Amino acid sequence: MMNQEVQKNSFSGIFMLTLCAFIWGTAFIAQSVGGQVVEPLTFNFCRSFLATIFLFICCLMFDKAAGRKLSLLGTDDSAHKLRLIKGGLICGAALSLATFTQQVGILYTTVGKSGFITALYLVLVPVLNYLVFRKAISALQWLGVLIAAIGMYFICINESFSINKGDIYTLISAFCFAGQIIYVDKLIANTDGIRLSLTQLIGTTAINFTMMLLFENPTWASIEQGWMPIAYAGIMSSGIAYTLQIFGQKNCTPVLASMIMSLESAFALLSGWLLLGQEMTMHEIFGCGLVFIAIILAQLPAEMLPWNRNKMKN
Repeated sequence: MMNQEVQKNSFSGIFMLTLCAFIWGTAFIAQSVGGQVVEPLTFNFCRSFLATIFLFICCLMFDKAAGRKLSLLGTDDSAHKLRLIKGGLICGAALSLATFTQQVGILYTTVGKSGFITALYLVLVPVLNYLVFRKAISALQWLGVLIAAIGMYFICINESFSINKGDIYTLISAFCFAGQIIYVDKLIANTDGIRLSLTQLIGTTAINFTMMLLFENPTWASIEQGWMPIAYAGIMSSGIAYTLQIFGQKNCTPVLASMIMSLESAFALLSGWLLLGQEMTMHEIFGCGLVFIAIILAQLPAEMLPWNRNKMKN
């Protein structure tokens, strides 16, 4: 069993997932820079529109390579189509709210803090699963929740015991991402993962477009000014990185894959410091370190606990 897991952790899989985490981490830079010239809903509409086109092209290429008939939903089964459309709309709504609150939040906080607070979804998923579905949560995960709460205190609470509104928006975003992941998990067993992602992006794009027209005044001049951050966030972060994740996870064990992708927050912190000159206090860096430890603990299998190992041996 151990040999099979080692064999599955190939260099190509590790490389693709590391590159995926790097792209996601540096995408916070694109969001921060783009947010200075493009309003949040407009930025997210353009981003999701580009990602939808990219992923649709990928679906067509995969269908052609597999010798399947080219189609939007990839199936003729009406029940499967309905499940994809319903799932895409619900996941799209959650993703739209998540990216909106994240985009607003990053205007008022640093790239590094945004990266670490967003990554809390990895801790929140098992907690929400427990609260809503009574799905068992391990002792390591509960420990991760406690450490994450302490880390959030050091990240968000300043000397005057007040909290930055950008951090609040980003924390809401983390909850939305966690909810979206849980719902996807319920659908993915009987659904084409890439097609579900495509319908989700279509739903997100439609919602962002409607909300943009209702609450913002988009101009072509602002979109043109922010085209580079939009393109990076749309094509690289939402398009290429997602594809790297799919293929990378096929060549890595789930535990290693999730740990590698946790590096997203570290890349966000590093890129914010190197590219934007955003420095953090020791108080905040200590909090980020605690959150990173919590993220790792939340993903470790319960079998790694000494008393569980003894049970397995017996």
